[in-house]
Amino acid sequence: MTVVERIMAHADRLTTTERKIASVLADEPQIIAFGTVAQVAQRAGTSGPSVVRLASKLGYDGFVGLQAAIQAELALRLGPARDRIRQHLPDDLLGRIQTGELDNVSSTFHNLSREAVGRAADLLADLARRVWIYPGELTAPIGTVLATLLGQLRPGVSLLAGSELAIGRALADLAARDVVVAIDIHRYERSLASAVEWASSLGAEVLAVTDGPLSPLAGMAAETFFFSARGVGPFDSMVGGVALADVIVGAVAARVRATAAGRLDAIETAWTSWKALVAEPAVALEPIPLHERPAPPEGSEPARPRTAAPD
Repeated sequence: MTVVERIMAHADRLTTTERKIASVLADEPQIIAFGTVAQVAQRAGTSGPSVVRLASKLGYDGFVGLQAAIQAELALRLGPARDRIRQHLPDDLLGRIQTGELDNVSSTFHNLSREAVGRAADLLADLARRVWIYPGELTAPIGTVLATLLGQLRPGVSLLAGSELAIGRALADLAARDVVVAIDIHRYERSLASAVEWASSLGAEVLAVTDGPLSPLAGMAAETFFFSARGVGPFDSMVGGVALADVIVGAVAARVRATAAGRLDAIETAWTSWKALVAEPAVALEPIPLHERPAPPEGSEPARPRTAAPD
């Protein structure tokens, strides 16, 4: 029986205080697994003895027993794919994946702060700043979605990919006050963390998209967003991260609506002219002359030419 299953089994016997601790335990297991009794109590807004009493009520040998159980569960959940592929898969695989992905999105949204999303959107909507999106190999789908959609709303968005040499060559154009969006989860790529630390030292604003407060990216970021990446099979899920990218893009779109409309018109015109899509719009769009396109807001600088990293 997992820790969460034990909580559910004892739900009718838990006090209000114990329910607060149980909520932290279920939503943020990393805090229990790697924190102290005092840290858990502070996070739940209660006392250390209450944390220990809950552990005993759930059938564990005090806080140490509860912590060991959660660490073991995290090891199975977050371990390498080579270990997880050897685990027995559930019989109802489709149902478990459906439930798991709904949980991933729900947990991701539960941890979102409207204020943090707003502050991040303000940075990403500032046309005087270039935006550099740097995902790890596993989190590349999140980076691709974020870069593709942001790039349609505003100029100066670069998706970093390839070797360390290619990344370094692209980041030679990095300037102070640019925005770096770093995306990675557990086991964290060393080269990504090092590049983000270097960018931060130059004065870049870092936004981290990661899986928990223990991530090395969290300590370098102006704003950090956590997403749930629990996978039913051997690999982690990116569904929660893609949903988070949609939230961020939506917030940016609300801020750049005036200039984004003309940019989106120009993109659609180019696609239509080239017959790039199988399903063309019902009404063909006329090309928009350069001199008629909306200018950036007063006070912003035109984005510098993009430097694409070679494959």
